[in-house]
Amino acid sequence: MRLFGALQDLVRGLGVLLLVVFTGTIGYKLIEGWSLLDSLYMTIITITTVGYAEVHPLSPAGRGFSIILMLVGVGTAFYILTSLVRYILEGEFGIRIGRQRMEAKIRRFNNHFILCGYGRVGQAIASILRQQEAKFVVIDRDREAIDKAQQAGYLTIQGDATKDESLRQAKIDSARGIIIALGDDAASIYTTLATKELNATLPIVARANNEDAGRKLLQAGAQRVVAPEIIGGARMARLALRPQAVEFIETVLFGREKQLLVEEIETGDESTLVGSTIKEIEERFPGVRILALKKSNGALVPNPGQNSTVEKASSLTAFGTVEQLRAVEGCCQPSKVKAKSTSKSGVS
Repeated sequence: MRLFGALQDLVRGLGVLLLVVFTGTIGYKLIEGWSLLDSLYMTIITITTVGYAEVHPLSPAGRGFSIILMLVGVGTAFYILTSLVRYILEGEFGIRIGRQRMEAKIRRFNNHFILCGYGRVGQAIASILRQQEAKFVVIDRDREAIDKAQQAGYLTIQGDATKDESLRQAKIDSARGIIIALGDDAASIYTTLATKELNATLPIVARANNEDAGRKLLQAGAQRVVAPEIIGGARMARLALRPQAVEFIETVLFGREKQLLVEEIETGDESTLVGSTIKEIEERFPGVRILALKKSNGALVPNPGQNSTVEKASSLTAFGTVEQLRAVEGCCQPSKVKAKSTSKSGVS
C-alpha cells in the first residue's frame, strides 16, 4: 500500500507539472504575444531555472507572471523529486526489508505446516489453515502465486519445493507436517522423497491427479494422498443421492455462530486426562463429545463406553467447538496435539 501511495503521488506530481507547462505556454502567448514555440521555451527555462537569457524582453506583466511560474514550477519539481525518491526507497528497499522480516519470522517457526504450491487447491488449504489459526509457510516458484499469497497475508518462500534448500528454508526439521499441493505429480513425488530424506518422521499429505500417481506417492513415503477430482466427484454423487444428510453434516460442522471441529488429541505422559473416564472428561468439558478412543496398543475403539479409561500414549477423537477443544488440548502436552480439523470441502 505504501508503494502504491508513492506511485500515486508521483503520477499526481507529473500531472501538475504538465498543467504548469501548459499554463505557462498559454500565459506567455497571451501576455507577450509570442509564438507557441517561444512561449514553451520560455516556460521550460523558467521552471527549470537554468539561467538562460529571456527569449524576448519581458513586460512588467510578463515578469510578474514569470515570478509566479517559477515558484509554482520549482515547488512542483521538488514534489516530483521527493515522490520519486520515496517510490524508489519504498520499492526496492521496502521489498528487501519486507523479505528480511519474513525470513526472520520463518526462522523462528516451530511446530508449523509447510504448504507446497499455491494454486487453486493450495489457496483452499491455506484458507482452512488460517481459519484454524495454524502456523504455516507457503512455498511456490511462481512469482504471481507468491504475490497472491503475500497479499493474503501469508508467509512465503519463492523457490522450488523439490529442492532441499527451499525445504530447509521453511524449517522442515521443526515442522509439524507438510502439505504437497503441487499440480505436477512428478514434482509431488520428488518433494515427498526430499521430505523423507530431510525429516523422515514428518507427516506428509500429498495431492495426486490420478490413482497411479497416488500409489507412487504412497510408495515414496506420503502418509495420506488426496485426489481432489475423485473426492469432488464422490461428494457430488453423495449430494445427489443423499443431499439432506450431507447438508445436515455440513450445517453441524460449520454452524454460523460457532464452528465445530473433529480433532485427534494425543494424551502425553503428563496429561491430566490420563486415568479419567470418558464420562468424567465430557462432564469436565461441557459440550465436548468423545467419538473414538485409540489405546496405547493401537486398538481403535469407536464410540467408547462412558466407563472407558484414558491411558498413557493414547489419543482421543473429540468433537466440539474450537474453544472447547482448545480447553481439552490444554490438558495435554502441546507437542502431542495433532489437529485433524474437518474442512467443508472434505465433508461428503
